[in-house]
Amino acid sequence: MIVSSLDIFEQIVRVAHQFSESEAPTPDASHPFDARNVHPDLPVDVRSLFDGGHFPQATFEAFKYVDEEMQRISGSSDYGSSMMLRVLGGTPPTVRLNPGMTKSEQSEQEGFKFLFAGAILGIRNPRGHKTGISDDPDTCLDHLSLASMLLRRLDEAGLR
Repeated sequence: MIVSSLDIFEQIVRVAHQFSESEAPTPDASHPFDARNVHPDLPVDVRSLFDGGHFPQATFEAFKYVDEEMQRISGSSDYGSSMMLRVLGGTPPTVRLNPGMTKSEQSEQEGFKFLFAGAILGIRNPRGHKTGISDDPDTCLDHLSLASMLLRRLDEAGLR
């Protein structure tokens, strides 16, 4: 049996009613990293892991990068939350996020010390020491937003 172009066209027309314009992808759909303004300096692996559905590993890699950046900035050979507390604390701190002249600036420095250390303890460490952690995409994006915010604070302080 020979199928003509007209027969093929008729088959297409007969099923076309099953599709609607609302099902078509929007041409300007962006990646979730763009919507969340994930810091562009995070390693390329973070996005690849996220796109592959490896959400806990993407989070882990992002916070390893934050940790390594703080090591580089501070010149410390230490790592993790103890390093964060040490280099962002003290009088004066090794890593200064602001001039530290006012009570408000000192409070900000103290707050970020705990944010950096807490992110390592509460987010990175479980993904580095436990198996079977199962994050969903939104949780991962929340984590990556926090990592991005911490990196941006270092950027704003002129440290990167």
